Amino acid sequence: MRGRIKPEVYKAAMERSGGRCERCGIGGYLEAAHLIRRWKIETETTVQDIAMLCGPVVNTGTCHNWVDYTAEGREWAEKYRDSLYECSDKFREIPGNTKNEWETEGMEDDG
Repeated sequence: MRGRIKPEVYKAAMERSGGRCERCGIGGYLEAAHLIRRWKIETETTVQDIAMLCGPVVNTGTCHNWVDYTAEGREWAEKYRDSLYECSDKFREIPGNTKNEWETEGMEDDG
């Protein structure tokens, strides 16, 4: 399903956020917010396509609501997504690194 956030992507984004909203920095209730409209995602949602934002999305004044329902919020989301992809590209340029650490960290098989 287009835009679906797999559990490992959610976990990696939560780890990246440190349990705080990636926009305003407050802790508490967080939601995975798409930084790009779901219909624009051509393949699977990656950790660079979402941000952990304070919510719920239906409450005015939360960062998730701001990103989803304002032009300024959508502009912030686009820039933030670009910065996440830029960081992952720089990580891949380091010799020996082939994947983004956010995509692999904490996902080792415990079996």
